[in-house]
Amino acid sequence: MVLYVLGLVALWFVYRWYKETKRVPDKKGKHVYITGCDSGFGNLLARHLDKLGFCVIAGCYTEKGEDELKKISSDRLTAVHLDVANSESVSKATALIKTLVGQKGLWAVVNNAGVSLPSAPNDWLTVDDYKSMLAVNLCGVIDVTLSVLPLIKKAKGRVVNVASVFGRISPFGGPYCVSKYGVEAFNDSLRLNMAPFGVKVLCIEPGFFATNVTNGVLVKDNLKKLWDKLPQDVKDDYGQTYLETTLVQLDERFRQLKDSDLMKVVSCMEHAIAAVHPRTRYSPGWDAKFFWLPFSYMPSCISDRFFLKYTPKPKISVL
Repeated sequence: MVLYVLGLVALWFVYRWYKETKRVPDKKGKHVYITGCDSGFGNLLARHLDKLGFCVIAGCYTEKGEDELKKISSDRLTAVHLDVANSESVSKATALIKTLVGQKGLWAVVNNAGVSLPSAPNDWLTVDDYKSMLAVNLCGVIDVTLSVLPLIKKAKGRVVNVASVFGRISPFGGPYCVSKYGVEAFNDSLRLNMAPFGVKVLCIEPGFFATNVTNGVLVKDNLKKLWDKLPQDVKDDYGQTYLETTLVQLDERFRQLKDSDLMKVVSCMEHAIAAVHPRTRYSPGWDAKFFWLPFSYMPSCISDRFFLKYTPKPKISVL
C-alpha cells in the first residue's frame, strides 16, 4: 500500500514537471511590463526576458537606470521613467504602453518595485513612515495593475505580483510586512476577479536574497537614525544594549539567510510569465520553503515563543 501511494506521488511529480515545461509561443509578439528595473530582480528579469525574445517595457525610477539598461539590451527593450508612488507617472507610462502594444494588448505586468526602509519596532515609527512605504509597496502595485488591466484582459495575459514570505508571517515591526500582507490580499482577490476573463494572477514570495532591500549597511544605518530621533522615554524603555544587540544580530541573520543567486527568483518570474501552466504561488529560497512558510502555518503561541526567544529584549521587558 505504501509503495502504491509513493508511486502515485512520483507519477504526479513527473506529470507536474512535464506540464510546467511547456512555454507560450510567439514571444517576440508579447510585451512584458516590469517595474523597479534599476537594480536587483527587476533589472535581471528585464535583461533575461529580453534575451528570450520578449518585448520588454522596463520601468526605471532613475535616468541612470534607464540608460544603463538600454546600453546592454536589444532594440526590443523600451525603458520608461516610472515612480510607482506617483499616479501621474504611472499614467504617463501607461499611455506609452498603449502605443507600443496596440491591439494585441499587454501580455504581462510584473509588479517588482519595492522598498524595505524604514524598518524598526512599531513604537519607533510614525504613521508617515508607514504611508511612505505603503505608497510604493502596496498602493504602487495596485495603481500600476489597474492602469494596465484593460490591456492585460485584451491579451488574456498575466499579472505577476512580487510579495514576500513576510506577507505570510511578521517576525519584525514596521510597514514592510504590512505592505506585503496587503499585496497578498490584493493578489488573491484579483486572481478570482480575473479568472473569468482568462487572466492569470500569480504571486512570487521570495525569502532573503542579496538586493538593496536586504542591504545590511542600509538597514543598520536606518535603525541608528531612528534610534537617534526617539524620545528619551522610549530609549529608556529599550536601553542602549537593545540597539547594540539588534545590530549584531542583523549581521548574523543576514549572513545565515541571504542568498546571492538572484536567478532563483528571476526563474520563478520567467516561469510565471512564459509557462503555459504557471503556478499560483512561487516561494524561491531555501529559507522561504523550509523556515518562514512552515512557521507561518504554526499556531501563534509556538511561532511567538520562538521569535521572542531569539530577539533582543527591551530593558524593561517583563518576559
